[in-house]
Amino acid sequence: MTEFDPAPEPGAPRRRWQERTDTFGRVYDVLLGVTSPTAYTDIADLADCSPNAAKKHLDRLVEMGIARAEKASRPATYERNEGYLEWQEASRIATDLSVEEIIERVEALEARRSEYETEFGTTDPTDVSVFDHETHDAIHERMAAVSDWQGVIRDVRLYELARRLAQNDGHLIPA
Repeated sequence: MTEFDPAPEPGAPRRRWQERTDTFGRVYDVLLGVTSPTAYTDIADLADCSPNAAKKHLDRLVEMGIARAEKASRPATYERNEGYLEWQEASRIATDLSVEEIIERVEALEARRSEYETEFGTTDPTDVSVFDHETHDAIHERMAAVSDWQGVIRDVRLYELARRLAQNDGHLIPA
């Protein structure tokens, strides 16, 4: 297959994934891609490995805090730990930015949050009804604004966590 062929050879992407990634890496990648509790057997199918191998690696990811398990369900289900992903992102921010840059970013985000609170007359975006308008465009604009507001609130939490990490040499609690 040349670089500009219109279609890949059958099975080519899967072979490349298998060649470049071990089973643990494939299970990890699949886990990060799932957005709801998923049976380990389904994760095994997506990771192209045996159910036993997937379960073993998923249990390891649970021990590491990267995943959560619901073993009472049959078959056991697993999902990514959003808290771990937030910590990972905050850690990256703490490494990439200075404390001063993080504080500036938080101040800008706080100002945006305050603007939304003034615009909608509430401090909680879930209190806002986006369907109170007649036109599709107005509803869409309101939905986009509320979604952005929720993103701002998340980013404030994330950057505050990053600030604590940066100020405490990677620890949440001062030594």
